[in-house]
Order: sequence, then structure tokens, then C-alpha cells
Amino acid sequence: MVAETGTIKEQIEQTENFSRNENQILSFILGNEEYGVDILRVQEIKGWEKTTSIPNTPEYVMGVINLRGAVVPVVDLRVRFELSKVTYDESTVVIILRAHDSTGSEKIIGIVVDGVSDVHTMTGDIQAAPEVAGAIHTEYVNGLATVGERMVIVLHVDQLINSGIVHEIKKSLGLTD
Repeated sequence: MVAETGTIKEQIEQTENFSRNENQILSFILGNEEYGVDILRVQEIKGWEKTTSIPNTPEYVMGVINLRGAVVPVVDLRVRFELSKVTYDESTVVIILRAHDSTGSEKIIGIVVDGVSDVHTMTGDIQAAPEVAGAIHTEYVNGLATVGERMVIVLHVDQLINSGIVHEIKKSLGLTD
């Protein structure tokens, strides 16, 4: 397990300070694994708050929140990736991510994670993910990054949100063919 560094407020400030560098990832914990996303896709980090449920959505869609007037869907990645369920507590956070679809439209979605770990500057290339069968489709994995002695699974935000989440939500609501 990776130790958390600082409070949520400190992590948000660190994210804002580093957000201009393309070679940085925000890492977070899901179960016993460390995942990461491109820091430029992170809009903000929020503490866990109750969501408003939406009927007929997939199990991993927790509901929606009001983010300064915008309705943002919130997804629990533990459920989406078929990991063990964990009780929400003070370390549980929602990472608000921005993605772009094939038309260039921006989508904003929140992902529930067990905790934010750190912001890492990548000194080397991200290694391609090996082709393995599992709950996390390799199309959602951008690659693996080595951070010290650890491996961080770097997620492909556009693929995860557009084809992995938004498409499934629309399908469950009967909004696609």
C-alpha cells in the first residue's frame, strides 16, 4: 500500500502547481493497485460527497453531482474495474476529469478512488501495457510507468470515459442504437 502524502487541500494545490507539465501524472489508489492519469486531464480533486442517483444506469455509476452549475456523472472505478468494494471514508476522493470525444467535444466526469497518492514527473517513457485478460480492458490502459520501485497503471482518459463509461451509460438509458 502506498502512503498518502498530505491533505486533500495540499494535493489539490500540488496538482494546480504542476498542471502545466505534460510529463506528469496524478496517481491514485484503487484497492491494492496504484493508477495514474495525465495531470492535464485533471480539473480538480474533491472530497467524497453523496450523489444523486440516476435510474437505469450501470452499477458503477454512483449518480451525479452539481459542480458549480454543471451536472457531472460520478463513476466508482472500483466497481467499473470489478475490484473489491470499499467503504467510503475520509480518504475517499472524487477526481474530476476532462476528456474529449471523437468530435472534439469536452466531457467532464468524476471518478471515485480510494485516495490520491501523488503527482509524479515522468523521467522515462510509459511502457506499453501487456496484453492480458482481466477486468480492465487494455484499451483503457495507456501504459505502465515506473515510479521509484513501483509500477503505476496509467489510464487512457479519453478511451475510459468515452467508450468505457459514457457509451455504456447512454446504452443503458436507451440513447444509442
